[in-house]
Amino acid sequence: MKALLATYQDAEKKKIAVGHFNISDLWTLKGVVAAAKDLQVPVVVGASEGERQFLGDRQISALVASFRDSDGSPLYLNADHTHSLESAVAAAKVGFDSIVFDLSALPIEENIRKTKAVVEILKGINPSILVEGEIGDIGTGSQIHDAAPDLTRGLTTPEQAKAFVEATGIDILAPAVGNMHGMLRSMVQGKTRKHLDIERIAAIKQATGTLLTLHGGSGTDDVDFVRAIDAGVNIVHVNTGLRVAWRRSLDEALSAMPDEVVPYKILPAVVEATRRLVTSRLKLFNKL
Repeated sequence: MKALLATYQDAEKKKIAVGHFNISDLWTLKGVVAAAKDLQVPVVVGASEGERQFLGDRQISALVASFRDSDGSPLYLNADHTHSLESAVAAAKVGFDSIVFDLSALPIEENIRKTKAVVEILKGINPSILVEGEIGDIGTGSQIHDAAPDLTRGLTTPEQAKAFVEATGIDILAPAVGNMHGMLRSMVQGKTRKHLDIERIAAIKQATGTLLTLHGGSGTDDVDFVRAIDAGVNIVHVNTGLRVAWRRSLDEALSAMPDEVVPYKILPAVVEATRRLVTSRLKLFNKL
């Protein structure tokens, strides 16, 4: 299996993007793995600090490794939205392939200083680990929102992006380009979609020349996804959409089997719903 950096570089050459999908349980992970295996494309499994606290750093690392080793599938593991040095070091020590060190809520100067220090520490633990930094405001929480926050003042500029990448030594940048964590209720209902600032993405790519991640992919217009990838996005994160599919499929399974108490008879519905959603996103991101 290729190193994660080589996988991202291959995607950049092909003008496609690697799909990143957050998981909180074994059933969602099984669905993600099944989709990746069906399509034979690389996939990054993501686990945020909250998800890692629930699953356990060592446990999620072992689970992903077990799926990867069983059939050679190109599965990678990312510590998503990590906010403390302690949490980042813990992920690095148990074999995560990459870490998103997110101090975007801090003033830019403090973000630069602390991110640079963490990059040096993590590379000391594992020189091949990839470290992602984030600047700008894309909101918080992979959940359902009643109203959209005003994120226009927190959009990343090409000048900020260039200075941040050069000063910190990060491998990957997560900018604010019209994306937003979570989904509006109208997006869950299919009435509205997120739209991205494609010109800003292209300008940031030209200014930095670095790998770019699009966070908050759930609910984004499909045409915007393709245009964003063409403009320089290399990795796309999806989380809230998976959580919606998890909840809906579980509700439907419980309603269809009101007297069933056997988990392995109920939960395959969650695996299948996850597989279908991830498959559709991977086909789009990989232009299949």
